[in-house]
Amino acid sequence: MFNWFGKDKKPEAPAEASASVSVKEPPEKPADGLSKIRSAMSLTGKSLVGKIKGLVSGNSIDDDVIDEIEETLIRADVGLDTAVTIADKLRAEKHRFDSTEKLIGFLKDEFAQILNPYQASNNLQLDPNRLNVYLMVGVNGSGKTTSIGKLAHRFVQQGHSVVIGAGDTFRAAAEDQLAIWAERAGATLVRKDGADPAAVIFEALQVANETSAKVVLLDTAGRLQNKFNLMEELTKIRGVIDKERPADSILETLLVLDATTGQNALKQAEVFQQSGNLTGVILTKLDGSAKGGVVLTIAQEHKLPVKLVGVGEGIEDLKDFETQGFLDGLFGES
Repeated sequence: MFNWFGKDKKPEAPAEASASVSVKEPPEKPADGLSKIRSAMSLTGKSLVGKIKGLVSGNSIDDDVIDEIEETLIRADVGLDTAVTIADKLRAEKHRFDSTEKLIGFLKDEFAQILNPYQASNNLQLDPNRLNVYLMVGVNGSGKTTSIGKLAHRFVQQGHSVVIGAGDTFRAAAEDQLAIWAERAGATLVRKDGADPAAVIFEALQVANETSAKVVLLDTAGRLQNKFNLMEELTKIRGVIDKERPADSILETLLVLDATTGQNALKQAEVFQQSGNLTGVILTKLDGSAKGGVVLTIAQEHKLPVKLVGVGEGIEDLKDFETQGFLDGLFGES
């Protein structure tokens, strides 16, 4: 890892890093993405589908049961509009559902209809012959920095040269953590403590041009307590990116959300959509959440594809989102 700025400031070795910036070793034999997503959805599956099965087991599907199903969907952060729509369909055709299997099949079909339109855009864009810029946005603590580190590792393992721009310049822990990740991944880090974030972004793009790197990962601040300043900063950063990147380059603006925060994650999506130009979502900590239903709400209400999901703490545990794996895990299928 080459530290483009602050060359006299060496990052601490990972073994000496504080708990807040610790990085766990990757598993020796990481599971494939599909099986990891299935496993990550098990908590949501038990909370959502398990409860629904309990509600209808041995009972007829009447309006009271449908009301409880609707409440269960809402509690799992499936989204109010989606829950109401599904409940209305159940009421209109409740005579069809004379078994638990038919009801669960109906729910799976409904969820698939929500997610299927986004399958083509679920994949992270990457062209090895062009510059690929990934701008990460999201609140502090959502997992932006860790996601950047894991993506850097992935891209380097694929043979790409990677530049990381430490654009969250007023949070020392974020820059220090990026230094550790860049060191591990073999990426070039551009940082300048306390500087204008847009200036760091500019330098990162310049370094990519000078070194012929094809992947640039850009961190940003996430201070929601002052939304106006945050949006102004993101607008300025985007202006720099648009001015400095080649016309044929790829730009993805990825919103990083913490799956464990449920409705708060959805409120954050609303805020960051105001800045415009979001191309997708990275959903972190999916393996530790019973609120995986937010995937459906992100697609249904925010019209955004989930591109990557965090399914563990290992360096390999940022996986491409797979609709089939999501549904299989949610409904307890292998």
